[in-house]
Amino acid sequence: MKMKMLGAVALTTASLGATSAMADCGEVSITEMDWASSQVVTAVASFLMEQGYGCEVQKVPSSTVPALTSLAETGEPDILTEVWANSTPAYAGLLEEGKLIELTNVLSDGGVEAWWIPAYLAESNPELTTWEGIMANPAAVGGKFHDCPSGWACDIINNNNLTALGIEGTGLERFQHGSGETLQTSIAAAYADQQPWLGYYWAPTAVLGKYPMVQVQVGEYNADAHTCNGDVDCADPTFSAYPAAKVTTAVSGAFMEREPEVAELLKNVSFTNAQMGEVLAWRLDNNASNEEAAVYFLTSYKDVWADWLNDEAKGKLSALLK
Repeated sequence: MKMKMLGAVALTTASLGATSAMADCGEVSITEMDWASSQVVTAVASFLMEQGYGCEVQKVPSSTVPALTSLAETGEPDILTEVWANSTPAYAGLLEEGKLIELTNVLSDGGVEAWWIPAYLAESNPELTTWEGIMANPAAVGGKFHDCPSGWACDIINNNNLTALGIEGTGLERFQHGSGETLQTSIAAAYADQQPWLGYYWAPTAVLGKYPMVQVQVGEYNADAHTCNGDVDCADPTFSAYPAAKVTTAVSGAFMEREPEVAELLKNVSFTNAQMGEVLAWRLDNNASNEEAAVYFLTSYKDVWADWLNDEAKGKLSALLK
């Protein structure tokens, strides 16, 4: 099955590559954030912009905070995919200034951010599903909190939350991973050896689909505390759980004026958590690239994305629409 699908991916990419030379919309820059679901969104959107709308797409490797800072200061990149808006305090200000235009909830169900332990650990030690239980025995979770990389919005929020909870000297240490890949791998490695694990993760992801995890009950969501915790200079961190996450695609104000047809496309590019989770699981199981995962989505979910396109783009992508 894997070879058949990857073969179809290669044929599809090669057969449609000839249309990419058509430059109807000009140059477009789009973020390629450093986590899997956003990378798939970027790959799907880029494919449709190139093959359906004739854009010359430049993917800009980035993460949330640097991308928003760049847009605020330079007006670029044009498109920000998968912005977890509730965890990014600068987002609302950029919307108010008109520097950023929100187009759609790219994850239509919203996202989930939380602190987790493996299901096998919760079954053997149910007390570890609460923060009080973890603090009573930090060694039972490995004495480590696995956290997201520098530059991610959750980096600042988790650090402030852990400061508010007073973990210094408790036997629990924050371990910040260098990339989303190593954070993902740490969960897989824990599962392989049935070892303790505690840390931050989010959904939809292939990892949480493949490796059952249980949320740690820490406390309630507090809007004011969460806003302060998103600021690296928060003077008085107070714990807050993550809210239900609004996950968006947004573009610069200049792009909205320059490329209205492409903006209309991007307003339609939206995935349910089930769809994204299935694509990410396929990507993980097949060790596939982002581009291969994008074509897997395009060939497997034609009834979903066909209505995203205008008539001209549908004509250009008619081979995939059959």
